[in-house]
Amino acid sequence: MSEPRTPAAPPPPAARWHSRILTPVFVPSALIVLVLVALSFIAPDTSEASFNAAKIWVAEEAGWFTVLSVAGFLVFIVCVAVSGFGRLRLGPDHSRPDYRYGSWFAMLFAAGMGIGLMFFGVAEPIMHYVEPPIGDAQTVAAARQAMRITFFHWGVHAWAVYAVVALSLAYFAYRHGLPLRIRSSLYPLIGERIHGPIGHAVDTFAVLGTIFGLATSLGLGVIQINSGLSYLFGAPVGVGVQVALIAGITLVATGSVFAGLDRGVRRLSEFNMVMAVALLVFVLAMGPTVYLLQAFVQNTGMYISNVFAMTFNLYAYEPTGWLGGWTLFYWGWWIAWSPFVGMFIARISRGRTIREFVVGVLLVPLGFTFLWMTIYGNSALYQVMVEGSTQLVAAVSADSSVAIFQFLEDYPLSMLTSAVATLLVIIFFVTSADSGALVIDMLSSKGEEESPVWQRIFWAVLVGAIAIALLIAGGLGALQAGTIASALPFTVVMILMCWGMVRAMKLELVKRRSVREARIAPVATGGGDWQARLRALAHHASRKEVLAFLQSQVRPAFEDVAAELRKQSLPVEVAEGEDGRIWLQVGHGEEMDFFYSVRPVPYAPPTFMLDDPRRRRADDAQSYRAEVHLREGGQEYDVMGWRKDGLIHDVLDQYQRHMHFLDVVR
Repeated sequence: MSEPRTPAAPPPPAARWHSRILTPVFVPSALIVLVLVALSFIAPDTSEASFNAAKIWVAEEAGWFTVLSVAGFLVFIVCVAVSGFGRLRLGPDHSRPDYRYGSWFAMLFAAGMGIGLMFFGVAEPIMHYVEPPIGDAQTVAAARQAMRITFFHWGVHAWAVYAVVALSLAYFAYRHGLPLRIRSSLYPLIGERIHGPIGHAVDTFAVLGTIFGLATSLGLGVIQINSGLSYLFGAPVGVGVQVALIAGITLVATGSVFAGLDRGVRRLSEFNMVMAVALLVFVLAMGPTVYLLQAFVQNTGMYISNVFAMTFNLYAYEPTGWLGGWTLFYWGWWIAWSPFVGMFIARISRGRTIREFVVGVLLVPLGFTFLWMTIYGNSALYQVMVEGSTQLVAAVSADSSVAIFQFLEDYPLSMLTSAVATLLVIIFFVTSADSGALVIDMLSSKGEEESPVWQRIFWAVLVGAIAIALLIAGGLGALQAGTIASALPFTVVMILMCWGMVRAMKLELVKRRSVREARIAPVATGGGDWQARLRALAHHASRKEVLAFLQSQVRPAFEDVAAELRKQSLPVEVAEGEDGRIWLQVGHGEEMDFFYSVRPVPYAPPTFMLDDPRRRRADDAQSYRAEVHLREGGQEYDVMGWRKDGLIHDVLDQYQRHMHFLDVVR
């Protein structure tokens, strides 16, 4: 198999309104969603029955496949990190991370936040405590099981799903120059056919999964907003009010798209995170603090000791419908969310090694999520088990969306904290709708250029419409059913993504091994004039000197090599970049092309060789290297001062290594 190659650049877009639409993805996705929305309005009872039938079928017939797949994703991503693949970078070999650890961790932390934590932080532990899958309800054992299950649902499996998609997007986009799309991960399997029907189908599944995952989050969010407004202002609770809320907040989200308020949305997200952490600290300080810290340690230990057994537990010996309503819903939700979250994580992770990436993505957000669930979940259980609060159990049993508001009544300033919680959900709603519409739009548009505003508005409105449709067609049950059903086809796509990544990464390791083991001729760099070579080693060239060297020595050397290769009927190109870099590229048809470049790269010389610090350095006194770059990235060696013959021999050495690699993989 040949190395994934950068596809030809798309032709410039036409001026027509539909010029940037990727029709084979946009049209089927839009039609399917529009049909579902129309059916939900026209025949809500039939739609509800259809969604429930789909949920039952997936849970009973394909539940084993979903559970096994998610377990496989976790094993896969951990094995990739600890293997030799972990040393590969998400970008060229010379690339470095775009963000420092602190900033990167903060953004991963932000990615772990969402409407789901607000909705289920209090409700899920209480619901498992009252109705456990096995065992007696409302006992100490049930409480331990409730927190163990909650940690399991919000634990490392969710982030393993996100990591698979994010790693695939980042690896193929930043290291192989392919589009930042789901289809790119299939290049090692089907080659250029990713630009045909198969690739379109893969991106369509990703769009549909993202729409349903986003609609589920928005549906849960609006149910909770409705409950918060009812608690604060006595607003009525019902589907009609929830539909109006979705319409209103979706209008705000689309307005932010139209007005171009990306900076405002980012600041809003940062403000939301500060409020969420402040509310978390408030509950920790005002509640049973020591008990919560003890519970956090114990919950984490229970999770670690039971994660393997819980991963593969399908309750085959205790048949129950609990699995479809909980574990399979969560697994479907994470899979449906993965293109959205994966795109975000990929965009902030360029330049990191795969091992760094996996450790950061799996563990950093996980710690905060566990802390959140412990502080809210165990505080709620403490109210019920120790303080005897029957109102919280009754409220959660009647309507899980009111759980956090009933919970906050036992704390000081309950009206204020409930208002903050409602505001948190509203902001999550707006930013999720806007960001989700952007990701869907990217998957259904041509090229990497920014698409017209109307396309993002269209998707933002459509996501709101599907959330309304699912609420009309059965509320929370329909949201769960739609998510589980839509995630099933994308699970197959994710399995293919893993296969494609393994093939591409194995090929990279084969190339590295073949380059290291190939026998090459010795490098002739300075002729017999060793004094000149020593002077070159001690001298730190300026940019002007490096550019002059590129023109006087490097370009003539490349032209001589190109002339000889053209005599052998090989397509050869010698070209120059804006920064002065010069490169030689040799085409090999369907096999990987050979690429050799020398470019000016600034660097800091050793301190003992710096000029007198008392003398003011001129602006052009920055030291530069004439660094060799191959297709994989910078090779970290300097050819400044080499003679033409030495440069030619180095080009031939690298070309010999490249030919050896092609022989190995044929």
